[in-house]
Amino acid sequence: MCCGSDEPIASAASGPGETGDGVSTSAAGETMDRRRWMSRLSLTLCGLAAAVAGVPILGFFLAPFVSAHPERWRGVGRVSQFPVGSTTTVRFEDPSSLPWSGQVAKTAAWLRREGEASFIAFSLDCTHLGCPVRWEEQANLFMCPCHGGVYYSNGEVAGGPPPRPLTRYPVRVRGDAVEIHTTPLPIT
Repeated sequence: MCCGSDEPIASAASGPGETGDGVSTSAAGETMDRRRWMSRLSLTLCGLAAAVAGVPILGFFLAPFVSAHPERWRGVGRVSQFPVGSTTTVRFEDPSSLPWSGQVAKTAAWLRREGEASFIAFSLDCTHLGCPVRWEEQANLFMCPCHGGVYYSNGEVAGGPPPRPLTRYPVRVRGDAVEIHTTPLPIT
């Protein structure tokens, strides 16, 4: 409107499907201005980026609930290698390792021979914060050097901050071979 007249001023940029105020109109009469279009494009691209980043993260957290944990019996030596009453470190490959793990795929456990065919195997890791425990033969105890955790020879807590006994592995004797049933250890 100009100078009191009721006529709209025509824009030089107006063409078919456009009004003088820069708003596009479609054949159906819908209007889509540039700002609304850019807003929708931005939201779409942000949603796509969130999905691309979110799917692997979600998969990482849900995989332990849907994938089977590898379990395997690993031979750790012959019965004659372990004297009755002895506690020895035995080494084996971690069942949850990946093909490219290299040295970190190797792990160990404490193996204690209780009788002629009776063995107990314990994780090396303290149940307090996961530090490696050592066997003190003279004291007949497992000791954690980090925070003073102490365990009896049967793995039960003797003192210190550990909340529960050492994690045990099932052990079996097949013929003359001692085998440990390896499973991924719980995170302490």
